[in-house]
Amino acid sequence: MRAGYGGNQTTWRRSKKKLSKPEYKGIDQDFLAILQQHTAGAPMNSSIRWTYLKPHEIVSELLKKGYSVSRNIVRYLLKKHHYVKRKAQKNITMGDHPDRNAQFENISQLKQSYLDEGNPVISMDTKKKELLGTFYRHGSLYTQAAIQTNDHDFPSSATGSVIPHGFYDLKLNTGYITLGTSHDTSEFACDSLSQWWINEGIIHYPKAKSLLILCDGGGSNSSRHYIFKEDLQKTANALGVEIRIVHYPPYTSKYNPIENRFFPHVTRACEGVVFDSIETVKTLIARTSTSTGLTTVVNILDKIYETGRKYATDFKEKMPIVFDEHLPKWNYRAIPQK
Repeated sequence: MRAGYGGNQTTWRRSKKKLSKPEYKGIDQDFLAILQQHTAGAPMNSSIRWTYLKPHEIVSELLKKGYSVSRNIVRYLLKKHHYVKRKAQKNITMGDHPDRNAQFENISQLKQSYLDEGNPVISMDTKKKELLGTFYRHGSLYTQAAIQTNDHDFPSSATGSVIPHGFYDLKLNTGYITLGTSHDTSEFACDSLSQWWINEGIIHYPKAKSLLILCDGGGSNSSRHYIFKEDLQKTANALGVEIRIVHYPPYTSKYNPIENRFFPHVTRACEGVVFDSIETVKTLIARTSTSTGLTTVVNILDKIYETGRKYATDFKEKMPIVFDEHLPKWNYRAIPQK
């Protein structure tokens, strides 16, 4: 099968042969003329065009011009003129920062340094909050009967919610998900980090002197919030290990390894299945794996987290957090206090 064409090779050849008949002379020009009236494009790249017409709509327009064609013929013409069915890709950075490249270089150097020294390099982020209940979820499954779900996703109809907080180990190619049932707060993020270290990290890195955590700059681990730094310091004190935080610059969180090496596979493992309970979610995510060796561990953290917490009044003045001299707003360490 040819990419972007809805038929097999035989159908492709039949379409090409049919269009070679005299009565179809000029169909290419008429086809393009139809699309020209219903085509949009990228303002900065004239080579990128798209049409919002469906194959059956193009068939109708060609019939008006006297051509007896099928949807397969139209699909052939679309492919012939380089119109291939594709999904839009979220790759355009919506903003830039003067220190962007410097921070990327810093991240690259720190990652290599930690890996060379045998210390863990962990990518951290939170997936979208999901409602628990009989709600529709994107994807399809092999079933003996259609799965029935609510026709609206009203939060008031949910039996609860689940917040998947994830870690991805760059060296071991392993994922760890903590399923929260309350709110995505800085305390939840740090408790999830503690769970990973106690259940996985210390086992694989018993001699680790420092943890390198890669994360974006917003949400529960915001680079601008002192409450995260205060909770991080408490976590370092409790675990007895240094924690180095490195934030990706604004608008670049898609480069965080967890976003492309782990979370897409988690999404795939859960496609189409109704999240009727947190145990179901745990079972599904635990199945996340790849042919290249990715494995996943899942834990439930059933704890109530308070929103709107404030850091201690004297924390900012007495803060033991050690900021790097280079780009300190995105790079700092929580060193265990005796």
